[in-house]
Amino acid sequence: MSNLKNQVILVTGGNRGQGKAIAEYLASLGALMVIGARRYESAKEVAESIGDQAYPVELDVTKESHWEAVMKEIEDQFGKIDGLINNAGILKRKAFTELTIEEYQELINVNQLGVFLGMQAVLPLMEKQQKGSIVNNVSISAFAPIGHSSAYAATKAAVVAMSKAAAIELGPKGIRVNMIHPGGVETKMATQGEGVPEFYSSIPLGRIGQPVEIARAVAFLVSDESSYCTGTEVIVDGGMTLGSANV
Repeated sequence: MSNLKNQVILVTGGNRGQGKAIAEYLASLGALMVIGARRYESAKEVAESIGDQAYPVELDVTKESHWEAVMKEIEDQFGKIDGLINNAGILKRKAFTELTIEEYQELINVNQLGVFLGMQAVLPLMEKQQKGSIVNNVSISAFAPIGHSSAYAATKAAVVAMSKAAAIELGPKGIRVNMIHPGGVETKMATQGEGVPEFYSSIPLGRIGQPVEIARAVAFLVSDESSYCTGTEVIVDGGMTLGSANV
């Protein structure tokens, strides 16, 4: 089990779904979690439920000024940052021919630009430390997209390329960049509030994933247990991308 005692780790979109599960699980391993969310009150609720090992911040990942303010706050409060989990993201399911420029741009802003801004924001402190771990929560859609998700898949594929290029550049500075590719995970964003689709009974493990299962993979990559991993992609999809288990 990964040991994250006294590690300062920021998770974006930490107020719900996978982000909340990541915050809770990493805190259980000893991490000091900084919970980022667009609404401070929602970040505060999660932090209070975790206890003394969590610290809430208002963070809209699309705004450079928010990143600057949060990093100053982290440096003032903790003097360091050991890990960044770029988890915040949005999903829009819409036919390719009906997708608007505004909708595509919104996906780019949150899923792609938000990751870029986050990686840039943590670098000054990580470079000073000569150590740091960045984990980008991507998606199997980056390489195995489904219908009505062209813009979403495009933003996720862009993050993969950016992460790999950054891993090459930042490795000599002691900073690692790795990726998680969740498949279907039981969150409101994934199920759209309509329950778990029957489809998941046909994948090799026969069920949809749970947020904590993504959190466990994140814990490995953000910790020193993965000290020789950078540019790595970990697929956590129950075998979905392998094909159907139905004969």
